[in-house]
Amino acid sequence: MNVIASDLAGVLEIRPKIFSDERGFFAETWQAERYCSLGLPERFVQDNHSFSVKGTLRGLHFQKKFPQGKLIYAVTGEVFDVVVDIRRDSPTFGSWCSFRLSEKRCNQLWIPPGFAHGFLTLSPSAHIIYKCTDFYHPEDEGSICWNDPTLSISWPICDSPLLSKKDAAAPRFSEALKSL
Repeated sequence: MNVIASDLAGVLEIRPKIFSDERGFFAETWQAERYCSLGLPERFVQDNHSFSVKGTLRGLHFQKKFPQGKLIYAVTGEVFDVVVDIRRDSPTFGSWCSFRLSEKRCNQLWIPPGFAHGFLTLSPSAHIIYKCTDFYHPEDEGSICWNDPTLSISWPICDSPLLSKKDAAAPRFSEALKSL
């Protein structure tokens, strides 16, 4: 597999080896020894599956007291995935990076605990699967406004994304982090 480090410490793009022929392809999406050698945890406690139509923006989400590490990939479609560093003691606090995850590339994204995460669906639809290092605690969830001017995230094709009520009401970066 090919591993590409991002500008945010610990955030990795993982490109598994793809074995293709006329029947299709095969790829490992998790192999404990290999992935743990990259610094990923050996144990995940929850798998999530998200389906979204084009223009859906989910995020930017995080958990306050129970931060989750996430290993994410697109089973179908393509998404623009964004990670924001919300670790106050980090030299890249408040910085973000983005990745395009797609079924064609079979690439994955490792996001360690301490980051906010969101994605925008670019294809007609997308199925995203992610493994989490901690359970989802609804009472612990925080969110940041997707178009916060402080962050200045360059979302593609995003004049008016499809948002949940919760995401549409998400506070700005400075307000959201008061709860951490």
